[in-house]
Amino acid sequence: MKRKTVKGVIASASCLLSMQAAIPAIAQTTMLMGSATHNTAATKATTSTTASSVRLSPPQTPRYDYRPIAQPAPRTVYQTRTVYVKDNRTYFQRHPKVKAATIGAGVGAGAGALTGLVTGRGVLRGGAIGAGTGAGVGLVRSSTTMKRHPIIRDVATGTLVGGGLGWAGSRRGGTIAKTAGVGAAIGLGVGLFKHLQ
Repeated sequence: MKRKTVKGVIASASCLLSMQAAIPAIAQTTMLMGSATHNTAATKATTSTTASSVRLSPPQTPRYDYRPIAQPAPRTVYQTRTVYVKDNRTYFQRHPKVKAATIGAGVGAGAGALTGLVTGRGVLRGGAIGAGTGAGVGLVRSSTTMKRHPIIRDVATGTLVGGGLGWAGSRRGGTIAKTAGVGAAIGLGVGLFKHLQ
């Protein structure tokens, strides 16, 4: 009886031991399988995360900004420089009124001397009066104001010429006024004829 009991105890103990050994093996196997599955999933997730992180963050390349840099507005600097220019013109080219007066005085002196010679009032006297009258005529003809009013210019020219000839040919005031009036009338007629067409 004791042998049966001992055998039964040994058998039950070995059965228990084998069961005890089998239960952890099963549990360990399950655990390993679950662990393997879990580890695989984790590896896949890690791999995908790594791949996605590689895709999202490529290697950084340097970026260059090619836009022009805003420059401040340039300041305007004014410099004064003295330039000397040599004027090669003659005196009469630089002074046209002096030229006109000189030419008028020459022509008037000739006309006055001839008038004084013809009338017997003196060649020098007539030449001096004619020179003054001719200079006045030259200034009137070269005046810019008179150039804007051509009819008045012709009347003034006629008055001066007539008065100068009357003065060179006579010593009376009435004769000078008459010849000046005749010259003004002639100048008005010439001006109207030339400029009122």
